[in-house]
Amino acid sequence: MPIAPDVVLGKDVRIFQPELVNLYGCTIEAETKIGAFVEIQKNASVGARCKISSHTFICEGVTIEDEVFIGHGVMFTNDPYPSAVNDDGTLQTEQDWTVVKTRVRRHAAIGSNVTIMAGVTIGEHALVGAGAVVTRDVADYEIVAGVPARVIGETGGNRLRIAVAGAVLVDLPIEDAERAWSTAIEQVFARKVA
Repeated sequence: MPIAPDVVLGKDVRIFQPELVNLYGCTIEAETKIGAFVEIQKNASVGARCKISSHTFICEGVTIEDEVFIGHGVMFTNDPYPSAVNDDGTLQTEQDWTVVKTRVRRHAAIGSNVTIMAGVTIGEHALVGAGAVVTRDVADYEIVAGVPARVIGETGGNRLRIAVAGAVLVDLPIEDAERAWSTAIEQVFARKVA
């Protein structure tokens, strides 16, 4: 898998295993880190100081702003109605469909195995929980999770609040995010068992 000559790499971009990525026609800004088995297609852009984890697919039409975290195996889409062929049975070409653009705003975080449908904007400081399917816009500072993704809390800039069925499970400083997620998971599990 190559890094094509038309890829624009900013200063100090780190691609840990360049022989194990597929990058072509894209732009990656300064100090971004790219993991193994990542594909970034033409006309996609990744901002500065991002982390793109392994096995992620960033298709044409996706814009990822600065300081975004993308977990392992995240899949972006750019066509809400994909098809291999036209009505007459001929294979589709680029002229037969329109790319629907997607944007991930500054400092957002996308968990592992998330699927992001075409045309979505994920807001600044938003957090998407692992395994979610994002079918609509996520506002700045929102936390979403599930299939389809639903709002379960807010990052609040410097705090992490998680609620289930209106009950606040966690309200901690953002520095304690790992502990907050663990606490929330324990409480959700306790509610299901009870």
